[in-house]
Amino acid sequence: MFGSKKWDPKGQHCYVTGGSAGLGLALAIHLVKKGADVSIVARNEGRLKKALEDLEAARQTPNQILKSYAFSMSDLASSKAALDAACAPHGGRSPHAMFLCAGMSRPGFFIEETEGTMRDGMDGGYWVQAFSALAGSQRMVADRTRGKIIFVSSLLGYMSIVGYSTYAPAKHALRGLAETLRSELALYDIGVHIFFPATIYSPGYAEENKSKPKITLKIEEGDEGLKPEQSAATLLSGVENGNFHITSDLQAHLFRAATRGASPMNNVLLDGLYAFIGWIGITIWRMTVDNQIIAHRAEHEQYLKRKGYFTVSK
Repeated sequence: MFGSKKWDPKGQHCYVTGGSAGLGLALAIHLVKKGADVSIVARNEGRLKKALEDLEAARQTPNQILKSYAFSMSDLASSKAALDAACAPHGGRSPHAMFLCAGMSRPGFFIEETEGTMRDGMDGGYWVQAFSALAGSQRMVADRTRGKIIFVSSLLGYMSIVGYSTYAPAKHALRGLAETLRSELALYDIGVHIFFPATIYSPGYAEENKSKPKITLKIEEGDEGLKPEQSAATLLSGVENGNFHITSDLQAHLFRAATRGASPMNNVLLDGLYAFIGWIGITIWRMTVDNQIIAHRAEHEQYLKRKGYFTVSK
């Protein structure tokens, strides 16, 4: 708000998880175009190879270091191994910025979930970023790197609706972790940011729609959504401007301002206006959503009957 110096990725080593597709790949390309050294990490080697070709096509200088690494990051050991591999070409030094874009969503009705799918939701939505953050913060502190750690949550990290019982809790948990680390990592002058995007039209979005309940699709049918490139530009702009909570559209700004808690404002005047509008608008939105869900009861009951879910007749 007072014209503080912007963060510049040029010449910085930027580490991007989930960098083979969607938001992660789009962000990596943006960073390369701004002159950063970029390491992308994901599980699929085939997609990583193609993604690295896209990064090379965006190269700005011959001395930029652009690398890809295939790791699952499903536990702390693999997260540390991925980070070790990415740091090796940089003399073993920690990255200057870690963009944690890895994640997954498999929507469904809560009563049809299992212990396995619930654990998968936290593994793919929370731990895949939390372990990388732990490995990265430990390395940054040991190296005395005044770096940045950037989490990717979701608009569903501010609220949630039917269908996201295994996804939204993980995204809320990421917010809790980011809030804590913003406070704690100030001890080491390490910055923390968290992105709350709305719908991103990515391969992951197409995949999650395969299991998404009809009522969830109906509630979301008015969402305009953004391309990965648009979301990546918003995320990077927020980091450059030093925003802690970064959001991508008006609806997300309203939820951010209305649920801000102790998080710092991005802009005192605008956030006050967003909070006022949200006080009215979110109330109306929630009532509309609740009415849609109630109207869906009869259809949902027929769905459960076809699945043989009921043990007694009505």
